[in-house]
Amino acid sequence: QVQLVESGGGKVQPGGSLRLACAAPGNVFKLYKMGWYRQAPGKQRELVADITIYSSTNYAEPVKGRFTISRDNAKNTMYLQMDSLEPEDTAVYYCNARFGMYNYWGQGTQVTVSS
Repeated sequence: QVQLVESGGGKVQPGGSLRLACAAPGNVFKLYKMGWYRQAPGKQRELVADITIYSSTNYAEPVKGRFTISRDNAKNTMYLQMDSLEPEDTAVYYCNARFGMYNYWGQGTQVTVSS
């Protein structure tokens, strides 16, 4: 079983910033497309952003211009820098690794944006 370990969630005021991190095994990180998803209460899980092994990125419309996804291949770690956070960004954020039929999830980390 592949273990993806997330960190960096927490509570922040509107307009604030957080950075999430996801560590993956090296053999996964160098082959798999990595991404961040989120799930708010009562809603379906949705893509936030993803990044290929070539560092090509893709963002969901609501986070464009505010969030930045990146990867550090030397550390086998993916990041999500979240700026200008809004209450609507409140959700559990999940790390995802995908390669062909293989699809793995982290345990999730809570992000709460509230004054």
